[in-house]
Amino acid sequence: MKSFMSCAVLAAALLFSVCHAEQVKESKTSYAAQALDKYVKSGEIPGIISVFYQRGVQETACLGYADTAKKIPIAMNQSFMQCSQTKGFCGVTIAILIEEGKLSLDDPVSKYLPEFKSLKVKDKKGNIVPAKNILTIRHVMNHTGGFPFEIPTKSKKGWSSLSLRDTAKEVARLPLLFEPGTSMKYSNTGIDIGAAVIEVVTGKPWDVFLKERVLDPLGMKDTTFWPTNEMLARSILLYDVKPGKAAKFRAFSPWMPTPHNGPTVFPSAGAGLWTTTNDQLKFYKMLMNLGMGDNGVRILKEETVKNLLATSSRPAKLGKYSLGLTVDGKGGFGHGGAWGTRCTVNWKTKQLQLKVVQIIGKSSHWNNELNLAAKKFFTGKFDTSGSDAYTGRLK
Repeated sequence: MKSFMSCAVLAAALLFSVCHAEQVKESKTSYAAQALDKYVKSGEIPGIISVFYQRGVQETACLGYADTAKKIPIAMNQSFMQCSQTKGFCGVTIAILIEEGKLSLDDPVSKYLPEFKSLKVKDKKGNIVPAKNILTIRHVMNHTGGFPFEIPTKSKKGWSSLSLRDTAKEVARLPLLFEPGTSMKYSNTGIDIGAAVIEVVTGKPWDVFLKERVLDPLGMKDTTFWPTNEMLARSILLYDVKPGKAAKFRAFSPWMPTPHNGPTVFPSAGAGLWTTTNDQLKFYKMLMNLGMGDNGVRILKEETVKNLLATSSRPAKLGKYSLGLTVDGKGGFGHGGAWGTRCTVNWKTKQLQLKVVQIIGKSSHWNNELNLAAKKFFTGKFDTSGSDAYTGRLK
């Protein structure tokens, strides 16, 4: 365990207040460190943050480096790109408006975005014909709308290259890949359309509505589409990884080209929201606790989270997905990101599993070991007396 002592424990010693800022009872276990130490030691994992949480007891591990060249330990207050985990934030804002009666999942998208009134679709013979089914907000938020993963402009220039309204206008001119509601294709585009609808309903840019109704109330001060230069200076760097090889630094991904801030950057609800582990925990613990933030602020009603976010909105034959979130039908829901981040929660068991890395490449072998470590934690017996305020707050 020598490498773990030199990386993670050193990070914990130097940044104790950062890695243990949440008011939780520490589990005093090291399942994640034991599972991943050899990969951190070899350099295959440049740096990773793992959090296991269950009913007020938490195991937090900061392993390796945010910057391997400078030997900067990875920490909970460092910025990172969460990619597709942005979708869940859009789902929450849609749920807020549904709760307030300002829109319905089965509203036609064209009610808010007129450019979607006359949609075309590619039939089985490859012919472009008028679409028969009405495209609804439900379809765009659960990947059954018939859209490509990305529109041509964003495929060429990246997620942040076009405004939400211009994204909607571009995709409305393209033929759908299938009739809405009849099949599934994972798509950033659909979620962007959902955010464009929010802009029409609220009369505000989606990122402003998100900040006012979710980020600020939860105290997520480091979550933004425009990270400051200071935030970027303390970011977790991106690395290419291959099994059995030391990770190699990568300046950026074409999906998120530089610069990462400034007037050329537009919000994308499909991917593109920067955050920190500390902030991300606030968001996902709010979901786990059925709409109540760890600071006592309620974002959504309990029933809204249970029935809109933790329950699938697709036909049974098309798999499980709600509003920008994967669901398992047993109380579990969450999402992952293209660069290895992931968080899932379960509102019934009050469990959370979070992983933060910034990598491009295959990592299934050590991901499997991390999941086994999580299983050990979640099947363990802990004394939850004197645990944090999340437990019992719903009463």
